[in-house]
Amino acid sequence: MFDPTVFENVKVALENHFYDLDNLDRAIDIVGRIDRMEMAVMSREFGLRFTLAGISGISAEVRLSSSLRQLAAELLELGGDSAVAGCTLSLRFRVALSEPTAQCPQIEGMIRAIWGEDMPFTQTVSYVYEQDDPSAAVFYTNKIELKFRRTIGEEQMEDIPELADHMVQTLRQLKSLAH
Repeated sequence: MFDPTVFENVKVALENHFYDLDNLDRAIDIVGRIDRMEMAVMSREFGLRFTLAGISGISAEVRLSSSLRQLAAELLELGGDSAVAGCTLSLRFRVALSEPTAQCPQIEGMIRAIWGEDMPFTQTVSYVYEQDDPSAAVFYTNKIELKFRRTIGEEQMEDIPELADHMVQTLRQLKSLAH
């Protein structure tokens, strides 16, 4: 018998909480799931993508990953690498915008208000170039990514409900800004 890794334990805790928000609370709809092992570099990745219940067009995704170095630090109990043991957590949000130069600064303020001033994040705006109808309205896709600076371990599993609440709150705020 073996002990599950930190990645497995955190993954199951995330999965349970978000599926409860979908199935029991009906606050969200899970629309995508990945659970991947990359054999070439021995890394793991888990992700759940979801929308607010009954609302499409704006999505959030929680991504958990663990590298070979993080797994080795955990399994070999390397004292010097104890800060490395654990997982990496990132969050992604996607929203369609009609005026990114006006809406992106609003999103920045909203992200800082919900997640704090110190949370690093990026906004990447893109659009599909339409050759057929140059007069058609252009909508831009804004991908907002937040990355936690520290590794995540079992000690942070009690923070999952608050993390999920912040993600749902972010989706609700983005809904008010969407095209």
